[in-house]
Amino acid sequence: MVSLDQPLLIVTDLDGSLLDHHDYRWDAASEWLARLKQNQIPLVICSSKTAAEIIPLQKKLGIAGSPFIAENGARIVLEAEDRRSEGQGQAYLALCQQLKGLQADFRFTGFHDFSDVEVSRFTGLTLAEASQSRQRDASEVVLWRDDAARLDEFRAALHQHGLALTQGGRFWHVMPEGCGKGHALQTLQQHLARREGITRTTIGLGDGPNDVPMLEYVDYAVVIKGFSKTPVILTRDDEENVYHTAHVGPEGWREGLDYFLAQPD
Repeated sequence: MVSLDQPLLIVTDLDGSLLDHHDYRWDAASEWLARLKQNQIPLVICSSKTAAEIIPLQKKLGIAGSPFIAENGARIVLEAEDRRSEGQGQAYLALCQQLKGLQADFRFTGFHDFSDVEVSRFTGLTLAEASQSRQRDASEVVLWRDDAARLDEFRAALHQHGLALTQGGRFWHVMPEGCGKGHALQTLQQHLARREGITRTTIGLGDGPNDVPMLEYVDYAVVIKGFSKTPVILTRDDEENVYHTAHVGPEGWREGLDYFLAQPD
């Protein structure tokens, strides 16, 4: 059992984990969010969402100004001066151009090809949230419309451009090779350790295949029951430090923290 008294860091995915997969609410997690804040335990968002989406969400969650990881690790925000979202900067535009060249050989559509209204329609996001999801800095969301058997061929083609493919809870994500939630978390944790002078014990919570690098890296992993057709499979040899929830979304999130952190009365 992990103690609330020791230096902890909670690292969480959003969609399908802290946020409900369908309505994006987090009511079931509210009690734990308040408890973490009361015990001054940092909560780090590690998501496929953009910085433009995460920053206002942090305010709603009461963790404004905290470091976070966006776009599946393609962007790390450590300090306040890093928080401005470039919103379709040069790196993103260059990535879209590379993808455009691949559309002659593969059938897929990127978020840059859609309007805010269209993204809102198939995600359930509000128009404002859909707009924020399209303000990308370093990665692209892809709707795969080709044969599933061609995904490996697509990965190989992306590799020729120095790009990688990962699967989220809803969509596929294309980003520069070498990125990922695990690498990003390692960078963020090293930054915090230098700033605070301590190394915090990490508990990570996620539900999708793109969360695997993060769940492999943390000290304690909560695999939240998800909706992805691809199972979340970890290769860790410390099974006692891995918990698979029976519930989905924020109910599973709460269940995971109850398992590792709940204190006896």
